[in-house]
Amino acid sequence: EMYARSSDVLMALPLSNIPGNALRYNREETLPGVGFRGVNEAYTESTGVINPQTEPLVIAGGDLDVDKFIVSTMGIEQRSVQEAMKIKSLALAWTKAFIKGDSVTDNKTFDGLQARLTGNQPIYAGSTDGGDALSLAKLDELIDAVENPTHLLMSKAMRRRLTAAARNTSVGGFITYEQDAFGRKLTMYNDLPILIVDYDNEAKSILSFDELASTGSTATATSVYCVSFGDGMLGGIQNSDMMVTDLGELDTKPAYRTRVEWYAGIACYHGKAAARLAGIKDAAVTA
Repeated sequence: EMYARSSDVLMALPLSNIPGNALRYNREETLPGVGFRGVNEAYTESTGVINPQTEPLVIAGGDLDVDKFIVSTMGIEQRSVQEAMKIKSLALAWTKAFIKGDSVTDNKTFDGLQARLTGNQPIYAGSTDGGDALSLAKLDELIDAVENPTHLLMSKAMRRRLTAAARNTSVGGFITYEQDAFGRKLTMYNDLPILIVDYDNEAKSILSFDELASTGSTATATSVYCVSFGDGMLGGIQNSDMMVTDLGELDTKPAYRTRVEWYAGIACYHGKAAARLAGIKDAAVTA
């Protein structure tokens, strides 16, 4: 509960337990051909294309020490306070990896959505250097690019832009509100919950306006993602639940150590489980 409360993505992401240190599966790429035939004619043989995929688990976590003096003078609950902060930090760091993770630049992490949605896969808001304003038409195109979409992922700044557009009668936008599992207000666009990707564990914005657009070299754009969370689509994988281990008092110093660790990753089972709308500048949403 503490882990999910710290991240909208982790609150919604389904997690599957897997044996071993990686998940191997087949992803459907191309369907086999079919057709019609005449009497005494033969069918043309056609076989679908299935690409094998491997998703590794990565190790994330950290140690924390609480001095015996703090425990003696302020109470044992100070360890719980520090453990809660560590879990929150891990949740925020993992959320950043879910979006920005790149195993090429850091071989200890997994590939996030930005690294997976490359080449001709991203949809761009336009072709202006520095980005273009988000349009509801492009947002709808993003949603249509995903099979059985379940959620939209964006920054708070983009959500503000979207809700402002809904109040503008010349733009519109189907915005509604519900409550999430913790009783907090949840913004919906076209019946899709908007999950906020806010700050990482270093208080840095994950989806700030610091991305390159489709052309040019001015890094003043951001992205919005649409995902399909669920069986056979996009989900998280783990070897077991997060482990919080009390290692007791250290020999090297008068402090109690706790280790927080999680063996986890993500798996994209379907070619249309996620899509990215990139090249969005900080401007009012258009129709």
